Amino acid sequence: MKPTSHFAASYAAARERFLASAGAAGLAVTSHAIDGVRGAQGEELAMDVVRFGDPQADRLLVLTSAIHGVEGFCGSGCQSAMLVDEPLLATAERMGVGLLFVHAVNPFGFSHLRRVNEDNVDVNRNFVRFDDARSPNHGYAELEPLLLPPAWPPGPEAAARLDAWIDARGVEAYGQSVFQGQYDSPTGMFYGGSRATWSNRTIRRVLRQEGAATKQVGWIDLHTGLGPRGHCEKVFIGRPGEIDRARTWWGADVISTERDDSVMYEISGPMVTILAQECPHALGTTIALEFGTVPLLRMIDALRADHFCWRAEPPVAPRLKAEAGQELKACFYVDDADWQGMVFGQARTAVVQALCGLGASA
Repeated sequence: MKPTSHFAASYAAARERFLASAGAAGLAVTSHAIDGVRGAQGEELAMDVVRFGDPQADRLLVLTSAIHGVEGFCGSGCQSAMLVDEPLLATAERMGVGLLFVHAVNPFGFSHLRRVNEDNVDVNRNFVRFDDARSPNHGYAELEPLLLPPAWPPGPEAAARLDAWIDARGVEAYGQSVFQGQYDSPTGMFYGGSRATWSNRTIRRVLRQEGAATKQVGWIDLHTGLGPRGHCEKVFIGRPGEIDRARTWWGADVISTERDDSVMYEISGPMVTILAQECPHALGTTIALEFGTVPLLRMIDALRADHFCWRAEPPVAPRLKAEAGQELKACFYVDDADWQGMVFGQARTAVVQALCGLGASA
């Protein structure tokens, strides 16, 4: 098996490879399509689910990709390669652990080269209780007019104002204010939404169905964009009492977003926190794998350009929009064989570690 052959250049091609890998492994696919929304090439958009192993297994490992759309190139490639990784599947079978591959949690963003979904919602900020009061993100509210100036690229004066903000508060405060998530500006960046998205409702249904017979569930969510090129940071996002078990499975270098040295930021409404809600009978152990790509400020600037093009009135020239999309893709997916090999190797190792952790609990 050559893992790099499973990475694709578009959502349509990535989905085709995922479905082909499932077929080659003799596994059925359950597809949840979005009604009334099409992809960049006019294609169907769907969250595709494949399960390996005993459907009644009481231990299950979930592997999810593309909650942040354009980040899906990495996760999809890893999932497609693992579906035909016979030694990996044999390990899962020997351990008595089911494997659940959930491909493209946010297929719209994946196809359209956006981080958000069809409603401008950052899906990984959407898993909150919408009837609860939420504290406003004052840092983002202050930054939004600087992040999204009237023209793109920003003129010298607009650029100077943002630089002055960063110089005064620091890059860490800048990143935290931007990435935390906000619920007050529907056309702004990192908007968490006002109700549960299609992706939110669908992944919950998948968890309830597939996790009904489980006593223990592990969950690995694949991300890209933060940290040194090709480096995987293992980020714990879960309930405080679960981090020791996560470190037993994945190593002492599992890090919490509450620590200042994490490349990830504390966020509102991450997806993996719903495991306790949808499978309350099961012991849960969750982690996000964050694979580094490009420097932080370049990545944020790419997100700003994409967002400017999305909400611009009148619409921007097609060339500018296409350039913004390609730059965003380049910031979340490094189309080089060495990077693909690094991320696959580290993701596969994390899966094997989780299988051993789940298997040891039998």
